[in-house]
Amino acid sequence: MWPPEAERFADRTAAGRLLGTAVAAHLRQLDMTQAPLVLALPRGGVPVGYAVAETVHADFDLMVARKIGLPWQSDHGVGAIAENGPPVFDRGALACAGLTVSDLAPAVQRERVELRRRQERYRGSRPAAEVTGRVVILVDDGLATGVTARAAVRALQTQKPAHIVFAAPVCAAESVDLLAGDVDAVIDIHSPREFHALGLYYTDFTPVADTDVADICAMAWGAMKVATPV
Repeated sequence: MWPPEAERFADRTAAGRLLGTAVAAHLRQLDMTQAPLVLALPRGGVPVGYAVAETVHADFDLMVARKIGLPWQSDHGVGAIAENGPPVFDRGALACAGLTVSDLAPAVQRERVELRRRQERYRGSRPAAEVTGRVVILVDDGLATGVTARAAVRALQTQKPAHIVFAAPVCAAESVDLLAGDVDAVIDIHSPREFHALGLYYTDFTPVADTDVADICAMAWGAMKVATPV
């Protein structure tokens, strides 16, 4: 069986607790004057991020991002955008598809509209957390190509945090290498050179629904209801 049973997580919450222990070890090396901030990437990163935030006693919020797909196959991501950030593209994938960045301008605009809609859905009227000058841990349930993570990091950089960590339970080693130059640290539990599928690392990899995101945000923010999924 691949990966070995010992390397599989029971579910995203269990993975987040293990990841939180590794993040805590990193944070102990820093001189912090306020609580760190965990920003989880919806949807899969939200239960992982909440578990990390609980473990390291961090504030919790979201970093909403959207993949940018091919014009003829929207579910095939070749780029991504995140809140208030510039689009980031997988240049190799674009070249293979015979496309330029300008060819994807309509897709970028559509995804920006959807991104704003999801921000309103998940946060309601709650403002985004203050990032400037803070230690920020960006969390997802895994890192495959890394394009969504890079888009989120670029968006974060415009807000001038003091320290950026990307953390995920399992990260493709090649993508870690690419992301490492953009952040202060990449933290993972497993970093395989041969990365086949993220779901193989989880015994329970049930898709995270918008209602799950809303419930977790309500727990984190102390609200009875954050958003009405549509």
